[in-house]
Amino acid sequence: MSPAKTSNGATRGFIVPIGGAEEKEENPIILQRFVEICGGPEARIVVIPTASRLNQTGSHYVEVFDELGAQIVFHMEVRSRADCEKKRVLDRVSEATGVFITGGNQLRLSTIMGGTSLAKLLRTRNANGMHIGGTSAGAAIMPEHMIAGGESGPTPWKGQAVLSPGLGLTNAVMIDQHFRERDRLGRLLSALAFNPFAVGLGIDENTAAFIGPDGILEVVGTGAITVVDPAKLKYSSIGEARRGETVSLIDVRLHILTHGSRYDTHTREPLVEFENAKLETV
Repeated sequence: MSPAKTSNGATRGFIVPIGGAEEKEENPIILQRFVEICGGPEARIVVIPTASRLNQTGSHYVEVFDELGAQIVFHMEVRSRADCEKKRVLDRVSEATGVFITGGNQLRLSTIMGGTSLAKLLRTRNANGMHIGGTSAGAAIMPEHMIAGGESGPTPWKGQAVLSPGLGLTNAVMIDQHFRERDRLGRLLSALAFNPFAVGLGIDENTAAFIGPDGILEVVGTGAITVVDPAKLKYSSIGEARRGETVSLIDVRLHILTHGSRYDTHTREPLVEFENAKLETV
């Protein structure tokens, strides 16, 4: 599933994958930045809590975004594929400057939203300027290829990562969340072994990648983003390996990026202006 094409004169919106467990009260720099790019006091944000089974998830984010100064915040109860076709849901998204997809189970997201009018509208609206943020499961589903599950561990092995189609907001990256906290380097490497055209982003908790229309990624938060670039991969044994067998990957490039760091997803090069960046309190 590829990103939608922009209309004439339009500028693509940001996509903002968050590694999960983002701060919401003491120093919510990630959510504050999301409100700002969505228009600040003129922001109109729709929260989609489909991934979560907790009834209070959507309303909690509504309270947070209200406190951060957004003009209008709605949460849409999208619990079935039929909900994804409802006019009131599609109308809210059509009028929004930003959509935020909460955490939970990313397979709930893909099985409920995949191929629906809502999924198509999210791609089209993002291509024409609406910003889309997502945390945990909401981050994982953003790319064309989604890491739907798998096993932890630092070393890749065949079968470690379970893949499924994502929303297709980008085909430049693959995303894994709760990265350092849940020891997911191995499964990201395993996923990239099948898809060496994409850059892997392993996003720690309370950390986000603000990816702009120019493909420049900026890190915001207290953790790090592990960038795994297989563009010059010379050899992968995943094609010959048996299930459960450790996989060889030769010539994989890796970067660790912290708050203020920037990375060009088109050229696959880190940018150097961030060397003395410090985490600011909002």
